[in-house]
Amino acid sequence: MIADIVVREKSFGDKLLMSDVRFSISDREKVGVVGRNGVGKSTLFAMLAGTDTDYTGEIIYRKGMTVVATQQEHHGLANETVLGYVLSGLPEYAQLSHIIETYPLTMGDDMKKIAEYSTALERFEQKGFYHIEEQIERELEKFQLAGFGGHKMASLSGGQKRLIEIVKIMHAQAQLALIDEPTNHMDYVAKDQFIAWMKSAPEAMLVITHDRDVLANVDRIVELKDGTSVSYRGNYDAYLKQNALKTSTGIHDHEMLERRRANLSDKITQFRRLKEKARDPDTIKQFKRREQQAAAELADLATIEKPTFWIDKKSVEQLDYKAADNYQRYKARNIRMSISSEESRSKHVLVRAVGLSLGYDTALFSGVTIDLREGEAVELRGRNGAGKSTLIKKLLGRSEDIKIFAGEVSLDPQVRVGIYEQEVDDAYFELTLHEAIERIYLDRNLSISETRIRQLMSDYLFTEADSQTPVARLSGGQKARLQIIDMLSNEPQLLILDEPTNHLDLPSIEELETALERYSGAILYVSHDNYFREAIGGTVVAVG
Repeated sequence: MIADIVVREKSFGDKLLMSDVRFSISDREKVGVVGRNGVGKSTLFAMLAGTDTDYTGEIIYRKGMTVVATQQEHHGLANETVLGYVLSGLPEYAQLSHIIETYPLTMGDDMKKIAEYSTALERFEQKGFYHIEEQIERELEKFQLAGFGGHKMASLSGGQKRLIEIVKIMHAQAQLALIDEPTNHMDYVAKDQFIAWMKSAPEAMLVITHDRDVLANVDRIVELKDGTSVSYRGNYDAYLKQNALKTSTGIHDHEMLERRRANLSDKITQFRRLKEKARDPDTIKQFKRREQQAAAELADLATIEKPTFWIDKKSVEQLDYKAADNYQRYKARNIRMSISSEESRSKHVLVRAVGLSLGYDTALFSGVTIDLREGEAVELRGRNGAGKSTLIKKLLGRSEDIKIFAGEVSLDPQVRVGIYEQEVDDAYFELTLHEAIERIYLDRNLSISETRIRQLMSDYLFTEADSQTPVARLSGGQKARLQIIDMLSNEPQLLILDEPTNHLDLPSIEELETALERYSGAILYVSHDNYFREAIGGTVVAVG
């Protein structure tokens, strides 16, 4: 083992976040970390990285082990170049470079410095540092960041910084890498590159992800829920099977607990009545004692909270009738998407493109043809930067700078469109969640009441406390759920989805897929999630 993790208690104010998280990590083991939004995955990583020490427990690493983690913030690094930032994470690089660059100017006949200089040259070559800048540039190119080595960190987008973090981890030569949501901004080629590296890399990894393509290639999955951790051997498919079995057993145990509670409650009432009817003092004492014993046991059982139960849809279909019925009674709350599932009355064309070539100063792509009708789906497939988002912007009339070099593109002017974008509109950032939902509806001239706002917050798992939280301070998962509220506000006939599974947890992704499968309108989407693409299907249109 290279690490043993025991977190007995971690709280935020009055909220107990973790109460018994325990697992170990072995050499070279690749571990996926999953859990509902808000259970504390990123907090756990902060504890493992040593940036959060406010908890009870022990995190023990093997002596001399190096641990690296992707950073979420880059304060004070605005003027650092990308290449300099990646190189700063290489063990020994800065020290050896300093000796090689400065000693020739100062060592003269100093034999000690000459020996240190000679050793540094030999070590620099052993570590492969003479070609490291070329290697880093090649890695950047794989992630579509060719030529970015000299760019300042301040000039990068959030998604680009996330990719830079992966490149830095790849060259850090650590024994354990902590990687948070690595593939959210990767296209399918970059993601394949990441997965190939993850599988072959010598370091052990803990990867927070709900990307099922990544989870399909890990050795183990650790799920955080109800303040504890559950470890599942194997990849995503193995996790689903084990989770279904474990959850079914847990539901049975919970049902027995509920029956015991009901039985004790009945006994308390029964003993109380018998005590009141009795006339003999010893008999009264006997019933009183039994009533108190039952009440004490009931009080103990009352402290046991209902566990979180979730089983994936395919596994539920394989349960027997009784187990499936019990699951429906006790399953955890999930988002509830109100989406039209009525059969379309017509199949007229909503989106049409013929031999389309468009871009800005030069064409980004050519020869794109789309014929999207009600009840159908079209996937736009291409690498990041190929022009998929540009095509969508042109379709929606969002940019006058986009030029059509050949062909034509049109959108039915009467169609109601719902759009899921990767980022929440900046106009909502300073508003509270409550105000943002209200503004979404009013900006579309749609009626919205206080009751409806509360219902929407409940449907999408927001609490009363969340209602007064500024949108800018919502988590990635919460912002994603707000995006879905926005997308469905006008009961759209056409959905345009740009990487909709980013930031959603596994149950929410499944609910989204289930809702889209019964959706009667048209879907135009971009996704690098192979599981999502398989679920939605449709015609694939290559862009770029």
